[in-house]
Amino acid sequence: MIFADKLITLRKKAGWSQEELAEKLNVTRQSVSKWEGAQSVPDIDKILQLSCLFGVTTDYLLKDDAAEPEYTEDDTSPLPRVTLAQANDYLAKARANAPKLALATALCVVSPIPLLALGALSEAGLFGIWDDLAGGIGLIALLVIIAAAVAIFMQCSASVRAYEFLQKQAIETEYGVTGLAKERRDAFAPQYDKANILGTVLCVLSAVPVFAAMMVGASFLVSASICLVLALVACGVYAFVRVGTVRDAMDQLLEEGDYTRPNKAIKSRINALTAAYWLVVVAIFLWYTFGPQGNGQPQYSWFIWAIGGVVYAALVIAVKAFMKKNR
Repeated sequence: MIFADKLITLRKKAGWSQEELAEKLNVTRQSVSKWEGAQSVPDIDKILQLSCLFGVTTDYLLKDDAAEPEYTEDDTSPLPRVTLAQANDYLAKARANAPKLALATALCVVSPIPLLALGALSEAGLFGIWDDLAGGIGLIALLVIIAAAVAIFMQCSASVRAYEFLQKQAIETEYGVTGLAKERRDAFAPQYDKANILGTVLCVLSAVPVFAAMMVGASFLVSASICLVLALVACGVYAFVRVGTVRDAMDQLLEEGDYTRPNKAIKSRINALTAAYWLVVVAIFLWYTFGPQGNGQPQYSWFIWAIGGVVYAALVIAVKAFMKKNR
């Protein structure tokens, strides 16, 4: 096996892309690509860095007749090792965080309800609420709900900060960790399936109130039906996130599902894309509502978030497919 093939094998075993390996060696991605394409060979300094990085001998890297990896005496691995105690602690924290994360996500979904409800009351002339008051109070309520959700997200994230590497890096596990995670996942499977069925049913049924309101034709009922849609979707999302958080923790330890080594490399890019995308959506919402051509009534701009959510899901699917194809 020539050096180029060995480098490809070691890099993929570590779960790194060419860009990530190049960053660790302080070289360009093109340099790594040339090494793996047998177009050039790294200098001795880079060979020594690769030896330390992958925990193999320089002889293994340089000798074509060395087919099997020759590890250094201390068998140092470039991958973080997860102990049984760490696995138990992480799974316990994931279970504790699951209902909190589910609640925070549901709060984000229902956050526009006060805005929509007050706007409907204002439009119907009930309780003496005028448009500006409805929009102001509704927007304040939306921000308060979002702030509460963000606080919960941050608290949960802080509790598992020590285990962030499980989502981003390839790992090695000590004896017993894989068996523990598989046993917990098998025991959790019935609860996971029931919650997903419930969440799916609620999301499908959420469209019923809108159709019913459209048949009646009253604008007040249409607004009320949209609030009910958001409430049903929030309940469905709560079910998904509560069990999904626990299942994800097990998949991270097993490096399966969405947390295989190739998927981890993709996920870091998806996270960056997500942050940029939602900042753009917020900017569009603010410009459309409060810009030069805006009406200053955010209760009528809620559809931007719905469209943004659908486009985001489609964008993530497309980006994942593209990155997997070009990997």
